[in-house]
Amino acid sequence: MAREITERVDMCDENGRLAENSIGWARQPLFNCNVSGRFLRKKKWNYWCVTSPEFLFSVTISHLDYAAVLFVYVLDLQSLSFQEQTAIVPFGFGCKMPEEVNASVKFEGKQMAISFEEKGDSTSIRVHCPHFSGRNKPLVAEVRVERPRGHESINVVVPWSETRFQFTSKQTALPAAGTVHWNRKEYIFNNENAFGCLDFGRGVWPYHSTWNWAQAAGIVNGRSVGLNFGGQWTDGTGQTENGIVVDRKLSKINEDISWEYDNSNYLKPWTLKTAETDQVSLTFQPLFERKAATNAWVIRSSVHQMIGTFNGYIRTNDGEKIMIESFVGWAEDHKASW
Repeated sequence: MAREITERVDMCDENGRLAENSIGWARQPLFNCNVSGRFLRKKKWNYWCVTSPEFLFSVTISHLDYAAVLFVYVLDLQSLSFQEQTAIVPFGFGCKMPEEVNASVKFEGKQMAISFEEKGDSTSIRVHCPHFSGRNKPLVAEVRVERPRGHESINVVVPWSETRFQFTSKQTALPAAGTVHWNRKEYIFNNENAFGCLDFGRGVWPYHSTWNWAQAAGIVNGRSVGLNFGGQWTDGTGQTENGIVVDRKLSKINEDISWEYDNSNYLKPWTLKTAETDQVSLTFQPLFERKAATNAWVIRSSVHQMIGTFNGYIRTNDGEKIMIESFVGWAEDHKASW
């Protein structure tokens, strides 16, 4: 059963094994991710993505035990101009990942400098890539993502076994404001129609992994609505990362999502529906396919992240039906050996 956790809890015991009383989900990030040992198997990341009707900006700091992987990418949703830069740092020198979700983290290197500064009610994201689009063509971003008082999120410990497990905090529909300078243009995020999403992960993974992830946010009749759905990686664990946040309040969905898409042509429409009820019925129309492949040392991954729009409906746990129209977001198919 998917148990709701309401008090702070350590994820691991003194031996580095998964603590049984941490298995479940919470509306706030109540988990202390005290993951230790398990050399080469620990995976830690802070992924941020900010979207508006015109622009998408994403930045990640991750540590895979034997390397840090950092990446920044941007997409102009009008022209579909896209750029991405990745840096791999052997053994993750200069990259320290905190145990708590709302804690600051930064990295400074020759290719990029990234800072996620936590300020209690917000996160200040700063990125500088001096040669992002070529020599002397930088990307500079300064974005503030607000965390309104009482805003609920999806926080789940997923147990594969006592020695293989993952904590994820998915924070969606967070108002965002700021600027991104790229390709001789200034893109402006306004917190009336721009939203930040945090994917915070800490855990001990098997070498081979697959997952689906979808996220989107928008405004319906003056109310903020955020969507987060996952698949494959939680199958058989009794836990899901599925949920809807409406006006800061979470409706946790404990049933699986049925994903339908054509992996021979990811640009065809996708459908996402709850497997047993009519709580979620969405069509996702891709606009752009971000292909990201890594084949370096022992890290191999293949990502098809489709960026586009969602349409359809969702229902809160109280039964309220909410129509979704042209929500900007993404749906992805990811395979990794790491």
